[in-house]
Amino acid sequence: MPKAAFHNLGCKVNAYETEAMQQQLAQRGYEIVPFDEKADVYIINTCSVTNIADRKSRQMLHRAKKLNPQALVVAAGCYVQVASEELKKDASVDLIIGNNRKAELADILDARLAEKNEENRVYVLDIAHTHEYERLHLDRLGGHTRAFIKVQDGCNQFCSYCIIPYARGRVRSRSHEDVAEEVKGLVAGGYKEVVLTGIHLSSYGIERMEENPVSHGDWNHRELLALIKEVHAIEGLERIRLGSLEPRIITREFAEELAKLPKFCPHFHLSLQSGCDETLKRMNRHYTTEDYEARCRLLREVFDHPAITTDVIVGFPGETEEEFALTKEYLERIHFYEMHIFKYSRREGTKAAVMKDQIPESVKAERSDVLLSLETKMSEEYRKHYGDSVLSVLFEEITVIDGKEYLTGYTPQYVRAALPVTDREICSRMAGNIFEVQAEGFVTDEALRVKLQEITV
Repeated sequence: MPKAAFHNLGCKVNAYETEAMQQQLAQRGYEIVPFDEKADVYIINTCSVTNIADRKSRQMLHRAKKLNPQALVVAAGCYVQVASEELKKDASVDLIIGNNRKAELADILDARLAEKNEENRVYVLDIAHTHEYERLHLDRLGGHTRAFIKVQDGCNQFCSYCIIPYARGRVRSRSHEDVAEEVKGLVAGGYKEVVLTGIHLSSYGIERMEENPVSHGDWNHRELLALIKEVHAIEGLERIRLGSLEPRIITREFAEELAKLPKFCPHFHLSLQSGCDETLKRMNRHYTTEDYEARCRLLREVFDHPAITTDVIVGFPGETEEEFALTKEYLERIHFYEMHIFKYSRREGTKAAVMKDQIPESVKAERSDVLLSLETKMSEEYRKHYGDSVLSVLFEEITVIDGKEYLTGYTPQYVRAALPVTDREICSRMAGNIFEVQAEGFVTDEALRVKLQEITV
């Protein structure tokens, strides 16, 4: 029985695909072992979002070959897609499998290990010209509470800093039936919550809309809304979350229809990147700060205290002190629950990489520190709203906080809650289920202390 080890780099979509490939091999009889153990096959699902991600991908490939020089080392994913010629020259890499070929992993490995196909080591298609959604499927995951479900691949946006449209190709969407089938299987396995995710989730179904034109409105929200409603109807599922959204998908119809769905979690990750319109133009983002703010106001009209989170890039080429100050002021005004702050990282092959006025790393670091401090302040203020509330919590695991055991989980708004463990056996049985709790202040700045109210599931 061959042993296979996996290592994942990058986003939630990559993580989903790695789980699916791992499951694929397990079903073929491979023994899945930790990456640091000696294996017959090492599969690295690579990332290429930045030059640093490229370097980490190469490092992991070389590390795998050092762990067992006789093993097959497989490079898969985004870095493969944009650097296959470079990888062909790398003696540490035995097989090269691009995006939209990962579903063939087991067949490719079986043929190679059986010495039936030693000559072909490159499996990379022209991702820019494929319209087929690659069917990967999961019926189990490592945890037992929340499952990330990939429903869409590719991106048509071409932001000036991003290589992903070249690594992932154009928008391709999964069928409602296929998504529903996977969710039903996971729910039957005990999962209570799913997160619908994709490379550009808001584009879900846009290729079908272009084939059958309808009134587009601000964005294509009807296809995604229809999918959410179909998943919502699945018996036994308790919660639905969404991955990162394009701000323009937030229309009144979209928000009000979501608000009618009891299982929907009012947690919106709306990617922003900058609070300055001039910077947004250079980034080739397709909205203004005024547009974005209007969507946030709309969400707060329709939902009671929704969690709104975002991504921000500091130090984008040409970002002046005045532009950064505008961004900081804007972020304070919107008042996010959480912000992911990224220092701009130059990515070869993108328009931003050759822009004038690249910002020194020291300036990026200073600006990042300023926004990280702001993020901590705003996040604490958001959580304090729930300091004495009755909340619904999906508990996940027992963890140690300041030397004491707590059963921890999350509210629909993704606020962490911690229940003191008084009986470990009972708390272990509670993990994976939803309970009503009363908040009693905070265990830490990032976790509410709660006591049990009543069982809801």
